[in-house]
Amino acid sequence: MTHMTNQAASAVAAADPEVWPILQAEEQRQHETLELIASENHVSRAVREVVGSVFTNKYAEGYPGRRYYGGCQNMDAIEELARSRARQLFHCDHVNVQPHSGSQANAAVYLAVLQPGDTILSLDLAHGGHLSHGLKVNMSGLLYHIVGYGVDAETEQIDFSVLRKLAREHKPKLIISGASAYPRTLDFETFSEIAAEVDAVHMADIAHIAGMVAVGLHPSPVPSADFVTSTTHKTLRGPRGGLIMCKADFAKKIDSRIFPGSQGGPLMHCVAGKAVAFGEALKPEFKIYQQRILDNARALADAMTAAGNRMVSGGTDTHLMLVDLRSNYPEVTGRMAEDWLGLANIVVNKNMIPFDKRKPMETSGLRIGTPALTTRGLDEDCMRTIAQLIDRVLRSGGEAATVEAVKREVMAMCDQYPLP
Repeated sequence: MTHMTNQAASAVAAADPEVWPILQAEEQRQHETLELIASENHVSRAVREVVGSVFTNKYAEGYPGRRYYGGCQNMDAIEELARSRARQLFHCDHVNVQPHSGSQANAAVYLAVLQPGDTILSLDLAHGGHLSHGLKVNMSGLLYHIVGYGVDAETEQIDFSVLRKLAREHKPKLIISGASAYPRTLDFETFSEIAAEVDAVHMADIAHIAGMVAVGLHPSPVPSADFVTSTTHKTLRGPRGGLIMCKADFAKKIDSRIFPGSQGGPLMHCVAGKAVAFGEALKPEFKIYQQRILDNARALADAMTAAGNRMVSGGTDTHLMLVDLRSNYPEVTGRMAEDWLGLANIVVNKNMIPFDKRKPMETSGLRIGTPALTTRGLDEDCMRTIAQLIDRVLRSGGEAATVEAVKREVMAMCDQYPLP
């Protein structure tokens, strides 16, 4: 493998001959596959380097200038740099860059504004929501009363008249906007208006669309929402982790709900990686990258539609799309499609579609996204080719010869577009 430094490679190989081949195998897998999972990306070598740096050695409980351990002067410097870059990137009052994940960012907001048993109004998981927004077996569903809103049966988009009715009926303390499988632009201002009408707090979870929000290619919730949470590893193309943005009035409370409220020491190597990623996102070329993500998504959705597939809601405004498999391949479940495409080195994930009659582990749909392939440099012509490859595999019913032939074409394409 060529992406690791010789020093790092030899250190791992010499120290742990069991880990080394697994590490090599994963790097080879990523190089040889087309990564179409909407929530994944490939970080820059700079981000990878700092995440594997000496910052991993240091405990830094607390915040810059107020740590519980000595020797944190460089921890303060890198965290403050990450915070200042995030504020510049998103134009927010306050940001906390310590959350280990988007789910923990969301949990901190719940702890800041809710009591156990309070009502949350959020997008139903079966209609594109996220497990941390109220799945019954998640802490959000265990601690709070969840009322779900869905999409309209005809448009498959959020119906704000229904949302407003539910808000007035149930009087939630918190309304969540944001999703993990919703391909359309989110109207954050209307969410905030509805929240204000019922004296609720509005939390916007932009984990999937943060990169587009940062460069102005998707409306920002920062001006209207009370809290904005995100991951840093999807369209933002940073290390795995989360962040929280909020109005200045909530700054002290949200910080206390991260530490000591729900986390101990921050993962300073990840905070350092966030600082690097935010710096990359502030450069002009990052907006070009985000536009290419959108162009690729639309090209892929159009090509999938031309092949006879139905796109949930009729298409996409973002980096992702939901493919309804029933129109082209009525006997093929999302699970079957994911498995067959995986054998052909095309990585996707099964996903429920609105009003899906199949079980969550089977599903009638696939969720497909373009951030990772765009990072590798694949363009709209590549997307059209990929749509044809997907269709060949699914129409064949996973037939071994077809899968193998597609796999060879995929690997040839991957060789043309190496990992960063």
